[in-house]
Amino acid sequence: MTVVLGVDVGGSGMRVAWANGSARGATVLADGAHIGEGGIDVPALLPVLSSYAAQLTCPPDVVVWSMRGLTTLADPAEVLKHVASAVAARRVVVTSDAVASLVGALGEVRPGAVLAAGTGAVMLATDFDGVWHRGDGWGHVLGDRGSGAWIGLQGLRAALRHRDGLDDGSADLLETVSDLWGDPYTWPRAVMTGRSAPAELAALAPAVGALAPTDPAAAAICREAGHELARTLAAGAAAVRGATPCAVGGLLQLPAVRAAFDDAVGLLGLDLAPALGTALDGALALGRHVGEGRALAAHPPYLLLS
Repeated sequence: MTVVLGVDVGGSGMRVAWANGSARGATVLADGAHIGEGGIDVPALLPVLSSYAAQLTCPPDVVVWSMRGLTTLADPAEVLKHVASAVAARRVVVTSDAVASLVGALGEVRPGAVLAAGTGAVMLATDFDGVWHRGDGWGHVLGDRGSGAWIGLQGLRAALRHRDGLDDGSADLLETVSDLWGDPYTWPRAVMTGRSAPAELAALAPAVGALAPTDPAAAAICREAGHELARTLAAGAAAVRGATPCAVGGLLQLPAVRAAFDDAVGLLGLDLAPALGTALDGALALGRHVGEGRALAAHPPYLLLS
């Protein structure tokens, strides 16, 4: 049996679990990634990993570290060094959360295209050989179209349009966000300088979704979010021959976003497969794949092995 220690680092939380064959330990939850001037602060996350590993009855055979922002907000090779130094393991795998989400959704390593829609939005399509195609994942300032952070930001904009007296703003969003965030004059600093801005913006997405049935601006935001997410997935599925498209992420639990996404997926002709698991499930599956000696070639910056 291969003992695998899997880690999934997201914008709003970090999850750690072990697996050994069909047995699996309880998932530990911790704070997610914080972004500073130097990108994601990986060393700040390692004590959780080290502490969890120390509680195992034996050292893990494989550690798989899945992380959002690996390709844009970190140096993947440095992350591999950090993780390898934090836990004694025979093999260490560092991968983007998109790769782990794809493997988790499909339940195994095979060609596919996955959209991960949560705090951010990123799509990865690959055959795990010569084709690796990423879409979006550019962060809440430049992209992450349709993501939780994107919805939150659009909600702020609609609220401020009403505050400025424009007819396409939303009084309901202004009231709701003011209750949550306080004086609108404090919003620019929170969005532009806050270390946890993506997570805080994404936390507004459920409020926007709740207003969608009665507020035209909120409904339009959720509708556009669903369409943008579907477009991103369709572009990826077209890049890999025989790719199975799927979608994961808590954002798709919002009814208004999910309905718009499903409508757009149908119009684009995608045959969406149900997701079998999460990015943490994918990290553990990758670990089993590697631990059992099956082929898996490194492909920086998406997938690194030691």
